[in-house]
Amino acid sequence: MTIRTRFAPSPTGFLHVGGARTALFSYLHARANDGSFILRIEDTDIERSTEASIQAIMDGMNWLGLEWDEGPIFQTDRFPRYAEVIEQLKAEGEAYPCYCSKERLEKLREGQMEAGLKPKYDGKCRDMDPVDTPAGITPVTRFRNPLEGEVEWNDLVRGSITISNDELDDLVIARPDGSPTYNFTVVVDDMDMGISHVIRGDDHINNTPRQINIYRALDAEPPLFGHVPMILGEDGARLSKRHGAVGVTQYRDDGYLPEALLNYLVRLGWSHGDEEIFSIDDMVRLFDIADVNRKPSSFNTEKLNWLNQHWMRSLPAEQVAEALAWQFELLGIDTSTGPALADIVSVQAERVKTLKEMAEQSRMFYEDFEEFDANAAKKNLRPVSREPVEAIRAALEAIEEWTPENLHQAIIDTAETMGLNMGKIAQPLRVAVCGSGVSPSIDKTLWLVGKERCLKRIDMALEFIAKREAAT
Repeated sequence: MTIRTRFAPSPTGFLHVGGARTALFSYLHARANDGSFILRIEDTDIERSTEASIQAIMDGMNWLGLEWDEGPIFQTDRFPRYAEVIEQLKAEGEAYPCYCSKERLEKLREGQMEAGLKPKYDGKCRDMDPVDTPAGITPVTRFRNPLEGEVEWNDLVRGSITISNDELDDLVIARPDGSPTYNFTVVVDDMDMGISHVIRGDDHINNTPRQINIYRALDAEPPLFGHVPMILGEDGARLSKRHGAVGVTQYRDDGYLPEALLNYLVRLGWSHGDEEIFSIDDMVRLFDIADVNRKPSSFNTEKLNWLNQHWMRSLPAEQVAEALAWQFELLGIDTSTGPALADIVSVQAERVKTLKEMAEQSRMFYEDFEEFDANAAKKNLRPVSREPVEAIRAALEAIEEWTPENLHQAIIDTAETMGLNMGKIAQPLRVAVCGSGVSPSIDKTLWLVGKERCLKRIDMALEFIAKREAAT
């Protein structure tokens, strides 16, 4: 069998993490089996579909690196094909016009619900004699669903599923204006595109028997179906906007690496032993749709943060730096007059959870500050600190090769010469150079700030100390 999978989002919003996981599973199944992965945009809901949503989907897929082999294919370009198949079904007696009004259908539904029955169309127009066709009404087109028998399929995730045909009704496959509906277009698309495996959310399970019956009416072999469980929020409710950033590009903007989000998404419902870390190559090598769990998974931001920090530390610093540059741009920080971003990554990756946090905490390496943190200055830039600060300034100015090793040695030598512990030198120096009492190790901090900026800021600190001395 030639493996062909597809991801078929509706462009009515951003690419959310549930959709991204579905795309990932479909992508991995194709790649793991030397197959093809198709991107199809299901934009038949013309009123709600937007160009912005299409772009958001494309941006999210591209950022994650989920490259498609064919597409994007737009359903709105295929309307003539849908009309052709609808006419075929009508001609073969597999579809028929329905003239029932919305009012009649609503009354029917209410009566069935009051009687404790499952609401469904009662087939009033199913065998209507053409001579009884009401005038002045443009009908919908309904699929003639079998009245007897069962629909059974072996779901790739959930195992054997059987639905009785008497639970299904004659679904509408074309509106009065001729525009096709979802369950119909999906079948025609997957049939025409030779899709072998449909991997999608389990909210589509109720659609599957209806679609299988349409395949059978068209004498086409249905694809294999795999319905993956939903993703829950940390509160146990279905993941939604109220749980925070659920759009893929929002995670990019919030400072997550695509490697981390992919790693996290693949573990939402799939596992390979007790392993937690998976590169995309690992996923392709190990992924099997049969290993997807049937139970819903809960989104855990803390776990995502842990994975993000792992990938910030593990990937080449130059690669992480490319993503970090985006965060500096968002903050409006010019990084052209400071340390290389790869050096920032090498120093900060252990200390932060996201690239956004890394950029925010690295502003001091590129931009000067006008005042010191009040509490840090009160504690560390005191008159008693003036002599140690002056001594370390002289030692730093004398350094010709500005390396962390030489800077570290200068601090040790100054502390020994003055008979002080390193903290009495390093902490006032940290506040002087950073403006606050928190930074990476002092030698790495000085290295990244640079000699010229360090000396300038130390002079600013000495002026601050002098003013405090004068005020006492």
